[in-house]
Amino acid sequence: MKLGQWIALLVLIASVYILWQIRDLLLMLFAAVVLANSLNLLAQWLQKRLNVQRSSSVFLSVLCLLGVTIAFFWLIVPPFAKQLQEIFVLVPQGINEVNQWLNSLDRAIPDGVRPYVPDFESIAQQVMPMANRLLGGSVAFFSSSLGTVLNVLLILVLGLMMLINPTPYRNGFIRLFPAFYRRRVAQILLECERSLGQWIVGASISMSVIAVLSTLGLSLIGVQAALANGVLAGILNFIPNLGPTISVVPPMAIALLDSPIKALLVLGLYVAIQQFESNLLTPFVMAQQVNLLPAVTLLAQVFFASIFGFWGLILALPLVVVCQIWLRCTLIEDVLDRLETPPKRFTHQPVELEEDTQPE
Repeated sequence: MKLGQWIALLVLIASVYILWQIRDLLLMLFAAVVLANSLNLLAQWLQKRLNVQRSSSVFLSVLCLLGVTIAFFWLIVPPFAKQLQEIFVLVPQGINEVNQWLNSLDRAIPDGVRPYVPDFESIAQQVMPMANRLLGGSVAFFSSSLGTVLNVLLILVLGLMMLINPTPYRNGFIRLFPAFYRRRVAQILLECERSLGQWIVGASISMSVIAVLSTLGLSLIGVQAALANGVLAGILNFIPNLGPTISVVPPMAIALLDSPIKALLVLGLYVAIQQFESNLLTPFVMAQQVNLLPAVTLLAQVFFASIFGFWGLILALPLVVVCQIWLRCTLIEDVLDRLETPPKRFTHQPVELEEDTQPE
């Protein structure tokens, strides 16, 4: 290798190291971009509907954000916080109830059948510490309010800055690419903006519907802290795959304090709500959303959570939406699809891909 190539390699390694060290800041920057894109979508809608200037629509969108935030903290947070404290008290009691029920079930098993039945007592001893650590981790997350508030404030400030005057930031990012590719980068950014906007609208509608249905269903069943559990189910629905699974644990544990039948009713309620959300609500409200494979979504959640922690788990889906668009546009469409003539060492014929078909 020549001296210039060695220097380029060292610069590349140093750049990757610096980016790795500031990965948390980059994630906060991405969250600010998502927020700015959401408010910009609302501003564009207000500008078209009310026929006002850009500055007025931006001001109205910020007022809408403040109004929703104040209403949320005024109407939802006080009862939610009160019932959340009840959850932290009732869930361990429900877990102890499960432990006692498993012990009684274990004693009722005949000796001849016992070798073929799992040891419920050992399973409970393994599950209890995990549940306690999960509950303790949730308390620790909510108790570290200072760091969370500072991160949220940073995201809000950066998002508002980008919303007020997005052109310099957009042009500065485009200028990082070669001149011949800048027009293509502008098109990719526009597609990312459109896809993120569609995903945000669909996710907001889905979270609201899940929260309302969960609260109403738990109230009808008679589960304590129905509002807190319903709001928690709506918030956790933001995290696909993992969120709905976690959200069913607190209401089931609380319902077990009354009877196992009520816990089974809660489980059936959440399964029915998730089936409605997966088969009817999501296809309806996200008809134009970027299609994401479930396995890819789950792997992305594990990947980003291992790198960024809790914030990576929350922002995994918008990260996948953006990364998928960039990979499709830059690698597949601009590189692989243009390789019409294979290298000489490859003599096989190109394989025709099968089209995706849905069963009738």
